[in-house]
Amino acid sequence: MEAVVMGFAADEASRQAGYRRSAGSPRGEARRRELLDRVTEDVALNGLVDFSLRRAARAAGTTHKVLLYHFDGVEDLLRQVVFRLRERRIENAMAAAREASGQATLAARIRAVWSTLVEEESRLRRVLDQAIGLAMYDPDRHSDLAREASRQYLPVLESLCPEHWPDRRRREVSQMILATLRGFLLERLTTGDTEGAAAGFEALIRMLEREEAAAG
Repeated sequence: MEAVVMGFAADEASRQAGYRRSAGSPRGEARRRELLDRVTEDVALNGLVDFSLRRAARAAGTTHKVLLYHFDGVEDLLRQVVFRLRERRIENAMAAAREASGQATLAARIRAVWSTLVEEESRLRRVLDQAIGLAMYDPDRHSDLAREASRQYLPVLESLCPEHWPDRRRREVSQMILATLRGFLLERLTTGDTEGAAAGFEALIRMLEREEAAAG
């Protein structure tokens, strides 16, 4: 993680150079998306260690000055890359949840989502874990990486809750699910205790089943 932070610090001088982000013309936006796609694929493959504006420029086949024209510095670029990668995770999870829609319970849908999280490509999981770790290591600079994760995930989890639930209940249960699944994924990553995480997940499923039964 220190290597990641050092890479960002080395880019600070470049960020101060005064280059302005593109004004958002159709051509400029198309170019920005192209660059972002290339950098996203590099990060998905190689992770965040040693990520820097110059490394991103090499991956995109351009210069760091061009990237600074289209993005507001390395931190802005990183946020957008991580956002793209989370979208991949969400798309996979929602596809699994839709397949489980015949079992119209929240517990069944969350079980399907959990399966995709456990089985997803290890490189994707590593990058997203690194992003949260970066937010924890340097919250003054990268707290948005964690906040934006919640903003992306919570609406998806709320959409899996029963439609007749009040908004507050959907929000509360979704917050609990998100925090719990994060904890289980971290446990698997840091300790390798897959059996413990699996046992905890089954307890979560039982709790969700009771919650649905109580809510009617």
